[in-house]
Amino acid sequence: MPFTVKDFQSLLRLLERQPQWKDALRASLLGEEFLELPSLVRSLVQAQRATQRELRALAEAHRQTQQELKALAEAQARTDQTVQDLARQVQALTEAQARTDQQLQALTGAQARTEQQVQALTEAQARTEQQVQALTEAQARTDQQLQALTEAQARTEQVVRALAEAQARTDQRVASLEEAVARLTEAQARLAERMGELATQVGRLSDAVGFTLEELARELAPVYLEKHHGIHVPSFQQRFFTVDAEEVEVDFYGEGTRDGETVVVVGEARSRIYGRDVEALLRKVQLLSPLLPAHPLPVLFGFVIHPSAAQLAAQKGVLVFAPVGPHRF
Repeated sequence: MPFTVKDFQSLLRLLERQPQWKDALRASLLGEEFLELPSLVRSLVQAQRATQRELRALAEAHRQTQQELKALAEAQARTDQTVQDLARQVQALTEAQARTDQQLQALTGAQARTEQQVQALTEAQARTEQQVQALTEAQARTDQQLQALTEAQARTEQVVRALAEAQARTDQRVASLEEAVARLTEAQARLAERMGELATQVGRLSDAVGFTLEELARELAPVYLEKHHGIHVPSFQQRFFTVDAEEVEVDFYGEGTRDGETVVVVGEARSRIYGRDVEALLRKVQLLSPLLPAHPLPVLFGFVIHPSAAQLAAQKGVLVFAPVGPHRF
């Protein structure tokens, strides 16, 4: 006797009154492996959550190795993405099941399509198993990375200990250097004090014999410039210039040559030379420059040259010299 549409509708009404029959029919059509799929997914999610807890604990224990943990976090993110893809596939399977139920209620030829869907679900199950295998392999790689991270942490601790020892040696050297600088500072202070005494004595001597500091500069400047800078100036003299109806005095002025080119020396003499004296000479040279036959070379002569003056003179191209000390002629 053939199975008619009326018989099929009767069967559907009977299944609605007997839910346990409907579950038995679904189990018979879909198979136990498909029904076990949700349980498998939950187990996989629980395993993934356990992995996440272990990763958080490891991150707390090794928070000073952030960069390598970042690489591990990225691997975990890829694992999460795999789980999300699997969840979407499960959702797709659920939707396919819902469509299958609708097709059983609405179509008489649902048997053939149901078999096709079962085949598709079987293939999906195979793909799911492959994805589970891939997730297992990813977990194994994660474990390897954790081991590598532990070893790297040990190496980092060794490097830190070595750096600490090197820092201790550096501190000792710095302490020795500070002591040397202190001794040098004391020696510089004593030298400055002696230079001051010398300047005072020379000042007294000049008062006694009538020999001024400017005259001494004019006598020593030719030797200094020839010896240290290759500048030949036959002689120096005091000069007066008129600029804007005002008279400008130069302590020692001379015209000479260096490498065949004309050089004009504009010099000032001070018993103690400071940075402000360098700046004052530069202003005077700038004022006189239009009146001179060649580019001027500023020169300062004194008994004591303050470090501020030496530094500024080196920056501005001003020559400074003294009869004694580091800038002696």
